[in-house]
Amino acid sequence: MALANAQSFLFLVVFSFMFVLSMASFNYGWGPGKLNKTNCPYGNNHPNATQTSNKFNVGGSENWRYGFDYMDWARKSGPFFVNDTLVFKYDAPNPNGGFPHSVYLLPDYWSFIKCDLRRAKRIANPNQGAGKGFEFVLKKSQPYFFACGEHGGIHCNNGTMKFVVMPLKRWPF
Repeated sequence: MALANAQSFLFLVVFSFMFVLSMASFNYGWGPGKLNKTNCPYGNNHPNATQTSNKFNVGGSENWRYGFDYMDWARKSGPFFVNDTLVFKYDAPNPNGGFPHSVYLLPDYWSFIKCDLRRAKRIANPNQGAGKGFEFVLKKSQPYFFACGEHGGIHCNNGTMKFVVMPLKRWPF
């Protein structure tokens, strides 16, 4: 009996995670009149239906910095599509102070949750965010887990300098 309950609980957790992850990129609300052809991710009038790709400045005008909620930014900025570009802008290391940043791509959900950088791939070093920033193209319809890996992952561990996106495939309408 306990094994069946544990399996049911595990299924519920995995299903809930996949549902939340799949809905995180959509920028629409629930309720009467909230979902229509202009904001439906599959509707004919979707603003991205005729575009091939978009560029998103990660964090908007706040850029990639300590203390900003990037999970909230990703939720509000989506949906993201395959071939969209994320631009990470951050200050280069400053010998007079300040904190350098970098961008890591984490391999899976558990590494993301724990900010475990051991198997992560550094895709941008502390100098690459200066100027026009570092660009990353979302090439596949898969979850992408991003985090700042500087200072032993402290910026990731505090919960704000990390986010996940799940780009959708564009449908020709």
